[in-house]
Amino acid sequence: MDLSGLTSIYTDYMKTQSDNDRLEKMKADWKEKNKGSDDEQLMDACKQFESYFVEQMFKEMMKTVPETDYSFKATGTMVDYYKDNMIQEIASMSTESGGLGLAQMLYEQMKINNG
Repeated sequence: MDLSGLTSIYTDYMKTQSDNDRLEKMKADWKEKNKGSDDEQLMDACKQFESYFVEQMFKEMMKTVPETDYSFKATGTMVDYYKDNMIQEIASMSTESGGLGLAQMLYEQMKINNG
């Protein structure tokens, strides 16, 4: 009985298994190394969403404030520009300081849903 063919098949199988094991270990190591950055990126995206949400909420609130007779039509565009910038900054600062907690809730839910 010639066992050289069987030995060759077994050797190829063991080499393939070894390569697969190494590949799986590399994948696990890569995920572990990049886990922190993924978590940071996810939290950053959640904070950006909360900031945008708060900004839109403030803009809608500003629409409810009646304009006065002292409004200047010529400078209205500049005032609107600076008002928008101010609202963006307030929304961003609000989110960074904890804000509504919407970013944290989104982050936790996304971590649960994405495993």
